[in-house]
Amino acid sequence: MSKDILIGIDAGTSVIKSVAFDLSGRQIDVASVPNRYSVSPDGAATQPLGQTWDDCATTLRDLGQKIPDLAKRTAAIAITGQGDGTWLVGKNDAPIGDGWLWLDSRATPAVRRLRATHADRARFEATGTGLNVCQQGTQLAYMQSDKPEFLEGAETALHCKDWLYLKMTGERVTDPSEAMFTFGNYQTRHYDDDVIEALGLTSKRSLLPPVMDGSKDSFPVSAAAAAQTGLLQGTPVCLGFVDVVCTAMGGGVYAKGLNVGCTILGTTGMHMRVVSDRDVWLNEDKTGYVMVLPMAGQVLQIQSNMAATLNLDWLLNVAAELIESLGQTVTHKELLTHVDRWISSSKPGTILYHPYISEAGERGPFVDSNARASFVGLNSSHRFGDMLRSVAEGLALATRDCYSAMGALPDEVRLSGGAAKSSALSGILAAMLNRPIRSSSREEAGAAGAAMMAALTIGAYDTMDDCVDVWVNPLLNEAETPEPELARHYDGLLDQYIATRQALEPIWEDMAKFQEKNS
Repeated sequence: MSKDILIGIDAGTSVIKSVAFDLSGRQIDVASVPNRYSVSPDGAATQPLGQTWDDCATTLRDLGQKIPDLAKRTAAIAITGQGDGTWLVGKNDAPIGDGWLWLDSRATPAVRRLRATHADRARFEATGTGLNVCQQGTQLAYMQSDKPEFLEGAETALHCKDWLYLKMTGERVTDPSEAMFTFGNYQTRHYDDDVIEALGLTSKRSLLPPVMDGSKDSFPVSAAAAAQTGLLQGTPVCLGFVDVVCTAMGGGVYAKGLNVGCTILGTTGMHMRVVSDRDVWLNEDKTGYVMVLPMAGQVLQIQSNMAATLNLDWLLNVAAELIESLGQTVTHKELLTHVDRWISSSKPGTILYHPYISEAGERGPFVDSNARASFVGLNSSHRFGDMLRSVAEGLALATRDCYSAMGALPDEVRLSGGAAKSSALSGILAAMLNRPIRSSSREEAGAAGAAMMAALTIGAYDTMDDCVDVWVNPLLNEAETPEPELARHYDGLLDQYIATRQALEPIWEDMAKFQEKNS
């Protein structure tokens, strides 16, 4: 029986998916389960490691029920997942507590302390990445200084996808993208001792696992994983790069010879472009990410705002709760079907919204853990649709703000994530950027990006360019051009957005102090 299937596993914040593709990139089927994590008032956002592996294994077994002879037909598996966070393991690969997610805000004191040191500029220039509470480096620094008991018994610090890879293969490794933007140098693609020292983690250097490029190397499915997943022992498993990189690759960020950007508007907002590792533009505010790509000398330069569709979810949840309080039942999915209508029936630019709804504040293009969402300009004539439109415009403004922090705007932006399904929102984004927006019909871009790396590993394609020509380019939709009148209406709105945000910064700080004093 021919080996004609690649499986991409994408363990995201909301859902864990296993997706089957043929060798030409056609999606065959998908199995998924909702992700489960806990949050608490102290800023903690955690997820049990054992549960996450069990959920992942469930998706693989379910996929096997949908596709005949899946195990025998699988040529390779690739794993990606949510970035940042800290998943500790100890003796016999046992979890040390629950995994800390990127949503966790407890490392705020460590971020403030480390950003104020003289060593942070050199750390930033090596990694290309600004410090924020999401990252494993700051979370480990916080544990070491404030909660050393959390590290007792820890032998290795992993990320979500690394943990799943350990359970699948028995190997403790991480990928170059996670390792370099946290602890390394994006030009050398090695851990950097000066970076680790700048984080105050030299004594914890042993926690960092070896780095493996999943587009070149793999390890086999273990006997234990085969028994739990239904896969064949010995099937090659590739460790994909972090989900941001894989989703961008699957969505079309890599286009040789073209100046394109890629925006992912999902739970968080990621805005990126491919540049040479010699042409990275580092801003004075020390914000953004640089993530290496599975192509020599190529990196993603990224600005990421903490919350994207979380803002829309929040407002729709408020609406749902109001409706339910009157004895009616409405689902989030049902409300989503009305979003475009509500937006289209409202006037543009009448309310200014800052989409800082995350309890962790904001990380791009500025870092402020105290940042909070706000509506500016409300009056008695405004209704729910106006507020919803302003939230959509706020996401577009945050996108423009992030691209502006990386230099000149790209010639075209490729859009993916949950927000890409809204024609009204994509139209607002095109007008706010005054650039064409092109989406992809690819349903599972993250899993596809990981599977593309597996395709290189097994020799199905010689180069990533060859793979992109088959897997990505045919699925790109026609570009949506900006509506000229709307683009003119939005011209200058970014200046108001930034000025208002800067005016609010001392108020956010006062509010945080007040809350802390009265908690």
